[in-house]
Amino acid sequence: MLGTRTAFAALLAVACAAPANAQSAPKRDEFYWLGEINKASAVINTDEGLLDPALAPRIAAGLDSMLKAAEKPGAKRPTLVITFEPLLIEAAGVEATLLHAGRSSQDMLATVRAAIMRDELLRLDERLRKVTATMVALAEKHVGTIVPNYTNGVAAQPNSYGHYLLGHVAGLDRDAQRLREAFARLDRSPMGTTVLNGTSWPLNRNRMASYLGFAETVDNAYDAAQIAAAELPVEVGALATSIALHAGAFIEDVMTQYAQPRPWILLAEGDGNTYVSSAMPQKRNPGLLNSTRSQASSVITAGIGRVIQAHNIPPGMSDVKSVRDNAAVITGTIAMLDGWDRILNGLVIDPARALEELNSDWTASQEVADVLMRKYKLPFRVGHHFASEVVDYAKANNIRPTDFPYAEAQRIYKATLKEMNVTGSELPLGEAEFRATLDPVAIIRNRTTAGGPQPAEMARMLALAKQKLAQQEQWTKERRGRIDTALAALDRDFGKVLERAK
Repeated sequence: MLGTRTAFAALLAVACAAPANAQSAPKRDEFYWLGEINKASAVINTDEGLLDPALAPRIAAGLDSMLKAAEKPGAKRPTLVITFEPLLIEAAGVEATLLHAGRSSQDMLATVRAAIMRDELLRLDERLRKVTATMVALAEKHVGTIVPNYTNGVAAQPNSYGHYLLGHVAGLDRDAQRLREAFARLDRSPMGTTVLNGTSWPLNRNRMASYLGFAETVDNAYDAAQIAAAELPVEVGALATSIALHAGAFIEDVMTQYAQPRPWILLAEGDGNTYVSSAMPQKRNPGLLNSTRSQASSVITAGIGRVIQAHNIPPGMSDVKSVRDNAAVITGTIAMLDGWDRILNGLVIDPARALEELNSDWTASQEVADVLMRKYKLPFRVGHHFASEVVDYAKANNIRPTDFPYAEAQRIYKATLKEMNVTGSELPLGEAEFRATLDPVAIIRNRTTAGGPQPAEMARMLALAKQKLAQQEQWTKERRGRIDTALAALDRDFGKVLERAK
């Protein structure tokens, strides 16, 4: 397993190479949010009588000039309160530190971190939704594609490939639920809690939360910077780990086909999906599968690293609070999801080859036991033993299911009943029914289980998956819209204070 620091280095490299956040300028980094906190403090404390209205316009003007200067290429954008404040004093005078009444670097930085991770989670949600939508579309395309499914690494039963994909969609839907739950816990403002237990200044915490786009405030002042600030990165790491586990499982399922001389599923060659071996001309190595799986391993290592860094430290320590490390976990997860989406779009599925593989093995044999029990009331274990004996004979004699001699099935059935002391003699399945029972396509069509691969259930589950995707998209739009609207209101009200400086 990669070391934690090695994993972070890998994810940070991805973060540095990735395009800037899909946010409107200016970039919402630590400096940006420290500026927003100071703007909100100027507006609120003036209105609440905590800041002299005669001083407020001059302080606001200095703050405004400082923030605009920082938008220029190469300008300083300090990330800490103690490095931000000297620039503010230089621009607005020492009176600007009046904004610091009832504040601490602890609650300010806890708020900055929460605001940044909140934006990052919304970015992650968009990518998670994109991969899920691609998978749903692929599932709809392959409702009638019958393929082998595997358990314990061995071909087990026939299934619709669309149904298989919807199983993965269900896992991603749980990840989306976890993301929304994590977001709700992150979407609480620590501002105004100061270090441990609040302040004697009557700060309006609810108004501060509203200006910064938070849904509510952290209730307990000690929790804000000491407990929640260290706990929430661990939850985000767990979310990233869960998504990466799902990605890795899917990729490994595809990878097993590359060991076969005639796979039924591969990546389309070229376009960065595959590459030719430097020594063996017949090989087409699945580079995209390998790189995406490697990215998933880095995400898992870094995600688990959040737990390791938070473990056995007293409340309030900064070990697990690094914005850079925590954001890298999400950026790495986004890069992994982008790779997964490319994989899904690059899959080449051969339904005829998949069906050939099913018919060359005995993945339909359980259906024989099921039909004997359901239709002819034979105890399942007896039917199972009969089917198992048929398979043993077939494999010993290299016989495919479509070619199995019906007379031999009759003989084995009689022997099974005798061995298990069950009355009866003749195999109740006629030859046509025996062969139909071993037809993988018919097996899928005749399933009746709720949540199964039969056409009616597939139509229901596809419709539900699309509905959930639409709801997920709406959820993201609403949260992003609320944050943007709040920040726009802050700019408007801060502008009113600035007007008085003219």
